[in-house]
Amino acid sequence: MNRRHFSTLAGAGLAYGLFGAGRGHAQQSGFEVTRTEAEWRAMLTPAEYKVMREDGTERAGSSPLDKVYDPGVYHCRGCDLALYPSETKYDSRTGWPSFYEALPGAIATKAERTLFMTRTECHCRRCGSHLGHIFDDGPPPTGKRHCLNGVSLVFKPA
Repeated sequence: MNRRHFSTLAGAGLAYGLFGAGRGHAQQSGFEVTRTEAEWRAMLTPAEYKVMREDGTERAGSSPLDKVYDPGVYHCRGCDLALYPSETKYDSRTGWPSFYEALPGAIATKAERTLFMTRTECHCRRCGSHLGHIFDDGPPPTGKRHCLNGVSLVFKPA
């Protein structure tokens, strides 16, 4: 292997690590609820699809759910699974709906590695829709902050 080939392969590997690895995990099979790409696109807006199926992030402060504190439960937009009770929601002042705990068995997580950090990604355990990330700077009793994209959620009042 010469220097040019090595540089090309190294650049491709770096690009994959920065932009490709871990993206679009929800397209994989193995979830209880599955749909084709066409079915997901038909049921979701482009913004919802970008976040839920391609692991995107909505703009901070853009979700009306960030300011909702009524009693109820937040469900997955992709499959209607109950995910987060309103009792665990709090104002993290980040611009995204934040919770300190999910309902038991509602979410799954995986390590998401990017350029200089590893984050904990969370998704719906039933359909794989990307919800957001979990950080270690939340309030008691868990110390966790589930920082979620509002477009991935549907609020159902009590």
